[in-house]
Amino acid sequence: MSRLLLVSLFLAGTAVPSLAESVNVAVAANFTAVAEELAAMFEAESGHEVELSFGATGQLYTQISQAAPYGVFLAADTERPEKAIAEGLAVDGSFFVYAEGQLALYGEGVDAENGEAALSGNFAKLAIADPQAAPYGQAAVEALTALGLYEALQPKLVIGENISQALQFIESGNAELGFVAASQVADKPFWLVPADLHEPISQGAVLLKTSEGNAAAEGFLAFLRSEAAVALIEASGYSVP
Repeated sequence: MSRLLLVSLFLAGTAVPSLAESVNVAVAANFTAVAEELAAMFEAESGHEVELSFGATGQLYTQISQAAPYGVFLAADTERPEKAIAEGLAVDGSFFVYAEGQLALYGEGVDAENGEAALSGNFAKLAIADPQAAPYGQAAVEALTALGLYEALQPKLVIGENISQALQFIESGNAELGFVAASQVADKPFWLVPADLHEPISQGAVLLKTSEGNAAAEGFLAFLRSEAAVALIEASGYSVP
């Protein structure tokens, strides 16, 4: 079933209640397109308003720790949401894994489908997300290390602030190849990096303390676990545990 059809079927059966509230959701950059569709579905069903703010998980966590006005945190790892609970920034018991991502090697006009051969080929730049801030960037470093290529390719690395910027580097020609989220290039040829080359990219969600009791924030997190949301997430190239 197509993603458009999923959304259309969902919207057809929704009703809008009164007493709407709003929530600002901090979203890992790799989940941008899916989050936009999910937010539209939730708004149509609930009448609540969702504002999305995108960035690298590490950068978003820094903003949260500095009292940024977010109510929900959709990270690209589990470490930061769990840290938010431990540090009293998030509600204990609200954490769950909403998606598991897949790392892909992609190139514009470059055959990246045979990944190891492509990485050993003749190219000048390889884009990755910042491994200190973005779990997909850390996974890329882990994969290169497991392949025994990290030291040789390190001088060719172009570091994006997040996974969206890494893709921009490739699309703009500033890098011939790059590691991105498979969901970003689902309709294009790419090499799906074997899962055993890096730690799992489990993406955690958590309710932030500033929005405890906020109907929009709590409702959006509950909605992420609904059949309609899970179907859309899986159709977008993720798995859901």
